[in-house]
Amino acid sequence: MLTNSDIEALEDILFAEPWGDEALDFFGLHGAVCASVIGPVNLQVEDIFRLATGSESLPDGKVPEVFAQCVSSLTRDMAQSLDMGHALELPEPEDGDPMNALENWCAGFVETFLENEDKWMEEAAEEEVADLMVPILTLSGLFEDEDFQRAREDEQVASRMAEAIPDSLTDLYLLFHAPE
Repeated sequence: MLTNSDIEALEDILFAEPWGDEALDFFGLHGAVCASVIGPVNLQVEDIFRLATGSESLPDGKVPEVFAQCVSSLTRDMAQSLDMGHALELPEPEDGDPMNALENWCAGFVETFLENEDKWMEEAAEEEVADLMVPILTLSGLFEDEDFQRAREDEQVASRMAEAIPDSLTDLYLLFHAPE
């Protein structure tokens, strides 16, 4: 479990120059790590850093230590929770807009999914993966699709989609990681 100081240290890295404008926030990073844990491709911390910052280069040729420790901790906690049959809890902001935090989380998850979409679709039943991804894709705000926009604008639909995400994550995890 990350502490508030861990999250602040992570955001200091994420919002640093030169990638600060392009970087994911903590919620987006959490979504990216979650997609790495749940999906068929377990990304290395360097890959997650590049996704989170939008940068191809690493500062001083390596991932900052606090970033690596926090990503490792998140990865371990998520995998352990899923292995024990628990649904993942998405982080919620202590203040501010919970739907904005959820959108950022979904965007980080979707960007990680898109990075390896071919693997996600070939490793499992494509239709099932697509169905389970609908709430996350819709709430990410990354797509201009008219149906997605309508769903995001309808508070009841958006709320039901948000509530469906933990079960979708569990089902995706089982799809990729449960022995048949």
